Amino acid sequence: MTDQKMNVESFNLDHTKVKAPYIRLADIKTGENGDTIHKYDMRICQPNQDHMEMPGLHSLEHLMAELSRNHSDKVVDISPMGCQTGFYIAMINHDDYDGVLDLLEGTLKDVLEATEVPACNEMQCGWAASHSLEGAQEIARGFLAKRDEWNQVFA
Repeated sequence: MTDQKMNVESFNLDHTKVKAPYIRLADIKTGENGDTIHKYDMRICQPNQDHMEMPGLHSLEHLMAELSRNHSDKVVDISPMGCQTGFYIAMINHDDYDGVLDLLEGTLKDVLEATEVPACNEMQCGWAASHSLEGAQEIARGFLAKRDEWNQVFA
């Protein structure tokens, strides 16, 4: 491990000190015209101890990307982490942390009610064979069950 500051915010986070599940504000960027992007770290699995399986993670990404926009027009992007332990949520001109928690809670409740994965076909998805609605719902159910812990980042 190095003491040198890295360019990527999450590379400067000591992953041995966090306690998933949590949602934390990871970064804020301000554009030339004053718009702000708030990037949130939605950590579902404990780093280096657990991870989401790809079909469930992939389906959860599709479901959250589609369903979150029913709750807010401020969602810019929802992206899975390559380490398969969580997602990044980018919001424009939305700095209400509790509002983000409510948005994600509502979105995940919608995931539990879903009967299919949106855009789960070869025309709309780059790996349509790798999906699991049940896997996505299992992840969502587990994360929702610990809703009262989402604002506690460190052990």
